[in-house]
Amino acid sequence: MRRRLVSIPVLVLAAVVLLLASPVWLLLGIVADVVRGRFRLPTVRLLAFALLWSWLETAGVLVSASFWTIGRSGDHRRHYALQRWWARNLLRALRLTCGVRVNVENVEALRPGPVVLLARHASLADSLVSAYVVTTVAGMKPRYVLKRELLADPCLDVVGRRLPNHFLDRGAADSTPELEALAALTSSMDEATAGIIFPEGTRANSSKRAKAIAKISEVDPERVGRISSMRHLLPPRPAGAAAMLRGNATCDVVVAWHVGFEGLDTFSGILRALSEPIPPIRFVLRRIPRIEVPSSYRGFTAWLDDEWMRMDDEVDTALKARDEERR
Repeated sequence: MRRRLVSIPVLVLAAVVLLLASPVWLLLGIVADVVRGRFRLPTVRLLAFALLWSWLETAGVLVSASFWTIGRSGDHRRHYALQRWWARNLLRALRLTCGVRVNVENVEALRPGPVVLLARHASLADSLVSAYVVTTVAGMKPRYVLKRELLADPCLDVVGRRLPNHFLDRGAADSTPELEALAALTSSMDEATAGIIFPEGTRANSSKRAKAIAKISEVDPERVGRISSMRHLLPPRPAGAAAMLRGNATCDVVVAWHVGFEGLDTFSGILRALSEPIPPIRFVLRRIPRIEVPSSYRGFTAWLDDEWMRMDDEVDTALKARDEERR
């Protein structure tokens, strides 16, 4: 509650200030971009998205508050509808302001549930895209594993905690309660539900990749032999995904990779990317029958490494094809 007493007023204040000051930041943003030779006005585009984001977030908080006032704070159906509206319109805002479009391939892989979706993590936006794909394109109910720091977002804090998600404490001294929570998260999933986790644990870049591989080499040289040639992704952390599968003995696995978000893991990277047209984001899904997934933890880790290396190859091929199209 204390966190919300700060985050919600800050959100509303930011929305009001961005709206009232829009003539000022529009003019200053245009000048700053033109002086730097950024004629696609990336600063203006980003500020315009911030304006739309802040009001969509504010609307989400207000609607969730209305649910509470009528005694519907525990109504999952209403909150999933709100989540679907939020994800769909945030993606529209990205398209309108930044030109980001998403092409989803093989969405049929998600249906029917229950499934556990293991997704690549490359930017600040790919978790939004996964929500859009699962809720709007596939028409399913997601159960997310997210880092606890994201509770600073008021809409995630309110709506995300009313729905069956888990906000992971990555700094916990004892991981056992966290893993038990992930197993419980998937135990009651039905045919319309997808559990979602990002096994890399953080957004990928070359520095993080080198550190992760070096850390693994200290404790598991055999595993390093499987993942040392990775070029685009991070080595997956198997514990969380294994716990989710342990919680539901029948669910299949869906893996998801995407291209188009590379370099968008920092503010400066976003500005560079918006300085030129952004190619459509490819979001690709592939379903794996549960019978093909090893049940032992060691076997699962090796299997997950192989799947991630396959994904890394697919991402590399897609990036090279995109570069060829640009020439």
